[in-house]
Amino acid sequence: MSTKDRLVEAGLRLLESEGPESLNARKLAAEIGASTMTVYTHFGGMAGLYEALLRQAFVRFGQALAAVEHTDDAVADLLTLGLAYRDFASASPQRYRLMFGVTAPGSSIAPPHDLTEEGSPGGIPEASATFDELREAVQRALDTGRIDGDDPVAIAAQFWSMIHGFVLLEMSGYFGTEGGGVTTVLAPHATNLLIGLGDDPAAVARSVRSARERFGDGAGPPHPGSRTPDVRRGPRPGRTSGRR
Repeated sequence: MSTKDRLVEAGLRLLESEGPESLNARKLAAEIGASTMTVYTHFGGMAGLYEALLRQAFVRFGQALAAVEHTDDAVADLLTLGLAYRDFASASPQRYRLMFGVTAPGSSIAPPHDLTEEGSPGGIPEASATFDELREAVQRALDTGRIDGDDPVAIAAQFWSMIHGFVLLEMSGYFGTEGGGVTTVLAPHATNLLIGLGDDPAAVARSVRSARERFGDGAGPPHPGSRTPDVRRGPRPGRTSGRR
């Protein structure tokens, strides 16, 4: 591994274990046994390192989302993508906050785009690629006739708003620390959104159950970096109401 890559890895470790206040040139250099000047040689300063950390965090986020397999149930795939999203954020809360500008120094690294106008949420390709995973999942649900609409970007933005808002509230402890909000808040919210987009309530319930089973079966042990180590990793089928 190159010195540059070692600095990035050290930065990600420190960010997750000690928070953004731990990210300074002296501490990072000490982590890999180098001089402070090494940070400036490879990144031009801390601003360049912050951007490298942001890009690498989005790369790994994208890999987690891309690992969701496609099946014959496009809606279950979409829901499973949401669970993978939440799992990444739960396992790496400081990275997640950095990526979306919730905490300094991330707030000024990657100015957002108006995705409703440009179709992309960010000015760096690593960030845009993660949204593309969601947009493509929505497009599959549209193509299979499960949901209605003619703007996959806007629909993907609705799902993103749902999961992002849930994740931030859960991180802050508003849904407890045992993962119960997945069952009582997130699953019903997703169900209501899908039904509002034209899906059949019974089909939605089957897809929710499938996503829960798929994600739960492959979840494995809790992530060591998670703040919620006992989280239940999939939503249980919520009650559905209303008819198409």
